[in-house]
Amino acid sequence: MNPFRSQRPDPQEHEALMQALAPLPVRGKAWPTWVKILSWLVLIVIGTQILRVATGPQGQSVNPVIAGCIIICFCGLLLVARYMVVSETIITREGIEQTWITRRRVSWEEIQFAKFIPMIASKRLICFTGSGRPLVFQAGTRELQIAFARISLVYKRRQ
Repeated sequence: MNPFRSQRPDPQEHEALMQALAPLPVRGKAWPTWVKILSWLVLIVIGTQILRVATGPQGQSVNPVIAGCIIICFCGLLLVARYMVVSETIITREGIEQTWITRRRVSWEEIQFAKFIPMIASKRLICFTGSGRPLVFQAGTRELQIAFARISLVYKRRQ
């Protein structure tokens, strides 16, 4: 027996949510601008430090395998930072979607309950589907943050 099964809102509550979120789709950047800028500044500092060490005398004593691992990790950080810049969250009548390295998507029928987590760097909506791990969506704009708060009120955990 699935403990999440009875926690979904009834159709009237869901329709009231759709009216409160109107006009749909609600679309916005997944990450706040200041977080994106800060992530690139940190990457510039890290990249500068890597270059400084690589071209200096201490770079001669670095094991090539370790140097390769550092370069691969730095490239991974560049990839994540790039997707932070272009990532977008969209709320439609069908569900919630976020572009990322892989596309995150959940339909309203799949959501058993949702929780809004207002962190400093990113406001998040965690959607529990009852199957598999929860999906996390970020809100970088005020409109998305308000929509996430409304969604979490309707899709709250019911005892």
